[in-house]
Formats: sequence, C-alpha cells, structure tokens
Amino acid sequence: MAGEDEGVRLQKVLSQAGVASRRVAERMIRDGRVEVDGSIVTELGTRVDPDNSVIRVDGARIVVDDDLVYLAINKPRGMHSTMSDDRGRPCVGDLVEHRVRGTKKLFHVGRLDADTEGLLILTNDGELAHRLMHPSYEVPKTYLATVNGSVPKGLGKKLREGIELDDGPVAVDDFALVDAVPGKSLIRVTLHEGRKRIVRRMLAEVGFPVQELVRTDIGSVVLGDQRPGSIRVLTRKEIGELYKAVGL
Repeated sequence: MAGEDEGVRLQKVLSQAGVASRRVAERMIRDGRVEVDGSIVTELGTRVDPDNSVIRVDGARIVVDDDLVYLAINKPRGMHSTMSDDRGRPCVGDLVEHRVRGTKKLFHVGRLDADTEGLLILTNDGELAHRLMHPSYEVPKTYLATVNGSVPKGLGKKLREGIELDDGPVAVDDFALVDAVPGKSLIRVTLHEGRKRIVRRMLAEVGFPVQELVRTDIGSVVLGDQRPGSIRVLTRKEIGELYKAVGL
C-alpha cells in the first residue's frame, strides 16, 4: 500500500479496472470484500500503488494494468497456433493482426495442432501464460473428440487409471460419453497434460483414433458459442479465476 500522499485511492482503482462504479466499490471496501497485498482493507481513504499492489475482490485478483491483454480465440481447423509462419501458412497471428495492439508480445496458452480447433488464450502477461502452460499447476483442459465406433463401458476407467505412451504415462482427469450414433461416438475428456498431440495419441493408443477434435475449456475459460475465427476479451472474473488457479 502507498503512503497518505502517494498512490491512488483504492475505490478509484477498482472503478478504473471495471470492477464497479466508485460508489459500489466503496461499499465493497466497507464490507471487507477487498484485499490489498494480502490484507483486508476497509478504510475508504486507503491509497495503493496500482502498478505494484496485488488487489483482490472476493478472493479473485483484478487487473489494473491497462497494457495487459487477455483474449480468447476459437482457432479454426487448418490454422496454426503460431503468431507468424515463415512458410506463409495461415496462423493465429493473422487473426489478431490489425485488430489487437502489441501482437508481437502475445503468448498463446495451450498450443493446438493445425487439425484441432477450439479455445486458445492469448496474453502479454508472461507470468500468467507460463504458469498456465506449466504442468505443475495442473490447469485442466477439456476436449470434445469424435471417434469411430462404439466406446466400450470400461474405457473411461482405463483412461482415468492411466496408460503408457512412448514418452511416458498419461491419465485423464475426467471422461464422459456425450453422444453416440451408428458408427461414431462423441466423447469429452479433461486432462492437465500439455504434451504435443496428447489427446490424439492417447485415444489412438486405446484403439479410437480421433476424427475431429475441439478444445472447449482451459481452466474456467469456456469456448461457449464463439464462432471459429472469433476473438473476445476475457472478463474480469475469468482473468481473476485464472490468476487464482495458478497461485498469482
């Protein structure tokens, strides 16, 4: 926290961060819902350093740096996850160029192979991106996979217990049969693995090569009804939940 004559009033910081109007922010502070650098703050005159203070509302960290960008993209099938491609192939950088400032500094969280569509997070918050991608934080990622044939009843149990691949064991956190039609099955798998083509390799190993694959969730961020190729800005709540998931 800053001294009496330094920094910015806490309610003003909350208002500028889009948390609430200044009047509502004042009520939140009085109610003990706001935390600065690990301590609950209830004094309305409290001043903070918005560049360095860690501010949380209801336990979720808020973003006070206007230069930080947090985007959710629905990567279309056939597009590469990179920000640029020296072979001229379509890539995620093509989607955000001319639409987002500072694209050269953006990190993509959770690379997808060209044949897989679905959710990518792009951010210039390097520490958050690093932690979201690091397996030790176990941020879950959920996929919908279309496979040929009927899925046997014991497959989910087998994948939860884990199977061996050529580069080590893998296990899912959750497995569900979503739908089945003659000759095809739609399954949902959740895992916190980030190895290359891990879902495709895992399902191929148990005899169900993937025909189509879509990532629908990264942590608490959900693709929802976003169209392929569309970009949206993450909400304050989504960003706060991502911070919380990786201990920031």
